[in-house]
Amino acid sequence: MSGPQCCSNPPTLNPSAGAGHVEQLGGLSSYISGSADSKRAVLLVSDVFGYEAPNLRKLADKVAATGFFVVVPDFFCGDPYVPENTHRPIPVWIKEHGTDKGFEAAKPVLEAVKNKGFSAVGAAGFCWGAKVVVELAKAELIQAAVLLHPSLVTVDDIKGVKAPIAILGAEIDHISPPELLKQFEEVLTARSEVDGYVKIFPKVAHGWTVRYDVKDEAAVKPAEEAHQNLLEWFAKYVK
Repeated sequence: MSGPQCCSNPPTLNPSAGAGHVEQLGGLSSYISGSADSKRAVLLVSDVFGYEAPNLRKLADKVAATGFFVVVPDFFCGDPYVPENTHRPIPVWIKEHGTDKGFEAAKPVLEAVKNKGFSAVGAAGFCWGAKVVVELAKAELIQAAVLLHPSLVTVDDIKGVKAPIAILGAEIDHISPPELLKQFEEVLTARSEVDGYVKIFPKVAHGWTVRYDVKDEAAVKPAEEAHQNLLEWFAKYVK
């Protein structure tokens, strides 16, 4: 988790990014996009840079446009990882923002979403957020999961998953390298009771689905392909 890839290509955070709005939900400030009249919701769990990343909010809007109510909580309570702050390198920052805390904080958010009348909820996690989502899938708190360039996720985690899961990984990834992703795939193949798949995207690096330059067509294309896979998975299982 503490490798350079985890924190490469940091986004320029923008609190007013996106077509949605920010409101309190389950005790956390959350970016909300989509119609509250929908019966289907999606939780997006960010990487270490948090919920003000413009590409993440853009993806939330894209998911919302297909008929979901989308929630992107601020799991770091206004304290995302800041690469320029040399006094708090990632190993120090993460002591205060462990994925175990993220998992616990997600529970009241999911409860608040369900109290709004959403009967089915899917969750997608990016890097740090993937560990939170895999824990939600193990605890049967969501109907479907998508992990995108996961960090900290283990083979044992995949063995414990109880919801349909799609794992989208990068060929160039020191955090979840293809060798580990293939182990995830072996576990899922052996577990007929849980639908799931692993897809390794060639020639892309960890973080490619959210930390891309919108002006770089070669970077946008694989990111959009991953976004489409995410949408298809939720359309299939979040009903």
